[in-house]
Amino acid sequence: MRDPLTRKRYALIGAGHRASTFLHGLAVEHAGTAELVALADVNRTRMAAHNRRLSGLGADPVPEYPATDFLTMLDKESVDTVLVTTVDSTHDEYIVAALNAGRNVVTEKPMTTDPARCQRILDAVAATGGEVTVAFNYRYQPVFERLREIIAAGEIGEIGSVHFEWLLDTRHGADYFRRWHRDKANSGGLLVHKATHHFDLINWWLDSEPAEVYAQGRLFFYGPENAKLHGHDPAPFTLSLDEDPWLRELYQEARHEDGYRRDQDVFAPGVSIEDDLAVLARYHSGATLTYHLTAYSPWEGVRVMVNGSHGRLELEVVEADPGGQPHGSLWLRKFWQPPQQLPMSAEEGHSTADRRLCAALFGPAAEDPTGKRADHLAGARSLLTGFAANRSLVTGAPVRTTDLGVRL
Repeated sequence: MRDPLTRKRYALIGAGHRASTFLHGLAVEHAGTAELVALADVNRTRMAAHNRRLSGLGADPVPEYPATDFLTMLDKESVDTVLVTTVDSTHDEYIVAALNAGRNVVTEKPMTTDPARCQRILDAVAATGGEVTVAFNYRYQPVFERLREIIAAGEIGEIGSVHFEWLLDTRHGADYFRRWHRDKANSGGLLVHKATHHFDLINWWLDSEPAEVYAQGRLFFYGPENAKLHGHDPAPFTLSLDEDPWLRELYQEARHEDGYRRDQDVFAPGVSIEDDLAVLARYHSGATLTYHLTAYSPWEGVRVMVNGSHGRLELEVVEADPGGQPHGSLWLRKFWQPPQQLPMSAEEGHSTADRRLCAALFGPAAEDPTGKRADHLAGARSLLTGFAANRSLVTGAPVRTTDLGVRL
């Protein structure tokens, strides 16, 4: 039996861009408590790029394995925990294989892409007793944790409804239409790949899960017909890999192995996901949600309104705005009282959330009073809204989450 003081041994499967966050956390901030021991991927050039970056950080390069040798890697490198950062539709393959091999798993969100794959993961956890953690970094963004604290403290009473609007700008939003995400078979669409973040936050804040979901959506802005329809010049939407040395190394120089293009035309054929989505949901708690995701906004950020029996919370965060600085505001409005503008952390944003997430995953054990660490059940519950919404897009009718075939 390994000494409990020995560093935990991690291997990563899926050596794309998102892997960089976890590899940096393992190699630099948390090298004293965690150890990266191997990489696996379908593309050796990408693994080599990550190993060069690790060397540049002062860390030792690690063995590289083809994805087909995943199980061999687990045994040969005595892996304790697997980090899964592959294409979303393959998450279940590696999660279940790792669990069956007696390993724990940390998976990037979404945990998977459809109800059958989700149930496969839940069954494997039940059969093996293994642990799956879903890397919901938004739970680690200070302002979202602050909302959780305020709601849990009863500051606005029982929650009656939530309005949640997420705006992706024409830089970030367009990126989903350049990559493998543009094919719903790979990503589940933005209601699964992106919105699982948002639906998880709402479940977490409400301490509840969706009971019934209705959705409308369409491909309004991107895709082959819309550039002509709206008169857009494709040039501003073009991504030049030559302008980013890391993306060039990771993707352009690796293209010869698998043909994957990181810089696809957002107006080219092959887009099967929506870019404008509206959702109406009812939760088991009785609360309702109105949700909108726009993937072609002039600015990027979020607006959240939470209505309770004793008042209302209002949050606005502008993460990116041409010509402006990121900013935000959080207001607590109680009945018959002057509104209070609550302080927000000076360190909001993706990078802060990632650092806090990596500390929770790889650092020493610490108290978690708000329950930020998300297990397989939280991962599944976050997916119920997106799964039901995707089905509603097809049927045109509300969908009960109990009809999805996911047994929690």
